[in-house]
Amino acid sequence: MSRLKQIYTDQVVPALKEEFNYANPMQVPKLEKIVINMGVGEASQDKKKIEGPLAEMTAIAGQQPVKTRSTKSIAGFKLREGMVIGCKVTLRKDRMFEFLDRLVNIALPRVRDFHGVNGKGFDGNGNFAMGLKEQIIFPEIDYDKVDKVRGMDIVICTSAKTDAEGKALLSALNMPFTGDHDGGNQ
Repeated sequence: MSRLKQIYTDQVVPALKEEFNYANPMQVPKLEKIVINMGVGEASQDKKKIEGPLAEMTAIAGQQPVKTRSTKSIAGFKLREGMVIGCKVTLRKDRMFEFLDRLVNIALPRVRDFHGVNGKGFDGNGNFAMGLKEQIIFPEIDYDKVDKVRGMDIVICTSAKTDAEGKALLSALNMPFTGDHDGGNQ
C-alpha cells in the first residue's frame, strides 16, 4: 500500500467523517481517478513530434499514455479530423496515489515562485482541475532530453458531492491551496 493511501485510510477518513458528520465511513469522499492531459498541437503537422511527449508522460505517470485525436476539422488550425493532437493518461488505484504523492511533495515545490494551488479549480461536483506550465518540474524528466517545455492539465476526480467536501479531501491529502479562502491572486 502506498504512503498516501495509508494516510488516507488512517487519518483522512476519520477526520472527514467527524468534520462532515457522516454516519458511515463509506460516505467519506475518496479519490476515483487522476487524468493527465498534454496537448501537442504541432504533432498534427509532424508525426514525430508526439514521440517526446509520449516518453515524458510515460516517465511521469508510470504507464503508457493514449494519443488523443481531433474530433473535427478546423481549417484555421490546419487540422483535419483524426489527426493526433496530444496524449493523456488515466491513473487509478495505487498509481493514482503514488502520482498525487509525487505531485504534492516533490513536483509542486519545484515550481518557481510557488505560493500554492488556486482553490478555484473545482467544477461544482468536487472534482479539481489544475494546469502546470512545464513538465520539467517532475524529477523523472531529464532536462537535457526535453525538446520543448510543454504544459499539462491534471484533473483529480473524487467521489465528493460538493466542492467543500472535495477541497477538504485534497487539503487533508496535503494539497497546498493558497491561503484559507477560496482562491487568491497568486
